[in-house]
Amino acid sequence: MNQVIVVGAGNWGRNLIRNFYELEALAGVAEVNPELRSKVADQYPEVRLYQNFEEALKTNIPAIVFATPAPTHYEMANAALKAGKHVFVEKPMTLRTEEARQLATYAAQQGLILMVGHLLLYQPAITWMRDYLATGQAGQVLHVAARRAKLGRVRREENVWWSFAPHDVSVVLDLLGNPPLEQVRASGHAMLQAAIEDNVYVDLAFTSGQTAHIHCSWYWPLLERNTVVVAEKQMLVYDEVAQQVTIYNKGVDEDLNNRDQGSKTVPVAEAQPLRIECQHFLDCLATGQRPRSDGWNGVAVVEILEKATEALQHG
Repeated sequence: MNQVIVVGAGNWGRNLIRNFYELEALAGVAEVNPELRSKVADQYPEVRLYQNFEEALKTNIPAIVFATPAPTHYEMANAALKAGKHVFVEKPMTLRTEEARQLATYAAQQGLILMVGHLLLYQPAITWMRDYLATGQAGQVLHVAARRAKLGRVRREENVWWSFAPHDVSVVLDLLGNPPLEQVRASGHAMLQAAIEDNVYVDLAFTSGQTAHIHCSWYWPLLERNTVVVAEKQMLVYDEVAQQVTIYNKGVDEDLNNRDQGSKTVPVAEAQPLRIECQHFLDCLATGQRPRSDGWNGVAVVEILEKATEALQHG
């Protein structure tokens, strides 16, 4: 059943188009660039094309998926919600916390689905870690550290924090149990372009007493994508490159002595997180259930992104 129109057929938009098409849910694609629109027409000749977003809004298709540049997200998502459409918007949800809060509030008031593309939350390894921590076997989660670094694509319109960090911020919040934010500290280095940080370190403190650290860089010699969870009884490490989760049964006892009872590797299901994410959005449309990465999750992530940016600017 065709249920969604994808707006934006660029690099990431093509992935969303393919997945919703294969899930038999793609009703159309809106793209202002004639060349990109032509490529979609060649690959999916039976899919209806729209020359702009406004044409898509006039249809009776119930949901819009946005894969457009981040500065457009608030205005477009707001217009779609006001038109009574359910919305899936790629990360970051908006560039300002207040705008994100407005979208989440309006969607809740109108009973509309608002979902944010925090892809890493749909990675099977992260799902497994969240469920495992919920059992209490590892004890209370004290600290989460995430690193996303490589020699990557350098952007002119945003720094590495806004480009790389949204996924990791969403995971940090998820694994900590979504505690309220208390403090943000940040430092960064703009090495290649003035005022655009290539290397950023952010420390987060929460009212629960838990803490987190995030490092992201697109000017780094090694490909490193990992998440470390430090809990009372155990420690978990997710190596995203190797697609491996390791449980370390180690820690420090009440006498401050080290305890090490070995480690074990957990098999991670082989599944495509984007396919899981797209299917989840369709399930939410069908049942009315709240998305795992709903609008309020988007608000919490944008708040940390924005406050870390302020900390970078003001030291």
